[in-house]
Amino acid sequence: MKLPRLSPEWTPYVLLSPFVVLFLVFGMFPLGFSLYLAFQAWEPTSGLGAMQFVGLENFVFALQDEWFWKSLKNTAWLAVASGVPQHLVAIPLAVFIHTSFKRLRNGVVGAYFLPYITSTVAIAIMFSSLFSTDYGIVNTVLKGLFGIEPIDWLNAPENIKPAISMIVFWRYVGFNVVLYLAALQTIPKDLYEAATMDGAGRLQQFFHITLPSLKPMIFFGVTLSVIGGLQLFEEPFILTGGRGGSDQSGMTTAIYLYRMAFDFNDFGAASAMSWLLFVVVVVLTWLTNLAFKPKT
Repeated sequence: MKLPRLSPEWTPYVLLSPFVVLFLVFGMFPLGFSLYLAFQAWEPTSGLGAMQFVGLENFVFALQDEWFWKSLKNTAWLAVASGVPQHLVAIPLAVFIHTSFKRLRNGVVGAYFLPYITSTVAIAIMFSSLFSTDYGIVNTVLKGLFGIEPIDWLNAPENIKPAISMIVFWRYVGFNVVLYLAALQTIPKDLYEAATMDGAGRLQQFFHITLPSLKPMIFFGVTLSVIGGLQLFEEPFILTGGRGGSDQSGMTTAIYLYRMAFDFNDFGAASAMSWLLFVVVVVLTWLTNLAFKPKT
């Protein structure tokens, strides 16, 4: 028995249908349902509880919630403290690797990229040991070299955010190095040769050739850092045991959304806060676009 042949006109649609179905089920439906929940009061204490339309009450509650604003401040602090150094270090490091390594370049880049693909749980456990108050290597080095007494990194409110920032920086700086290395390889060597013949030094070539040529990739990398920084969840969640640390100093907005939904059982407020966070991400991305927009 012959199977019916598929018409060439329908073949692309049939081949794409698995992706479309999965995207609708696991992508579009959660987004749409979360937007719907943002206008509902829903506390599914057992099974699927009844929903009640409350209009903008969830958004009003979120805007009046001091813990939501504190989580936003924590998130902004962590995004800046971990994001800005990534690019300040990754750009010159990428230039150094590009100009100094030929045969071993792939191995060096792989070593820097390794933290990015390492399990977040493993990273958090490792840094929990490194930042241990009594037996951590960080405090041992600080006391041995500078005579600084042991610092309570993971419990003191003033220390938890710097500790998280260092973890995020260490994990993602290699990713930015790879981005900038890819961009550096597209810069024509003729520009550097002409600049050398005109008497320009390496520092002048860096500021007048390398940086302007890297501007599109810097925009791309900074945009990813803005979006990722505002959605920071895994590192502070594991490092603080999911509670945000002492005085909630390490509680990001993503952690607060999680707790609002699964600890406080208020899915409507959590959905409203998630869409407010989405608005913040859109606004900051737009401002980043304006900052990198060519001046006319």
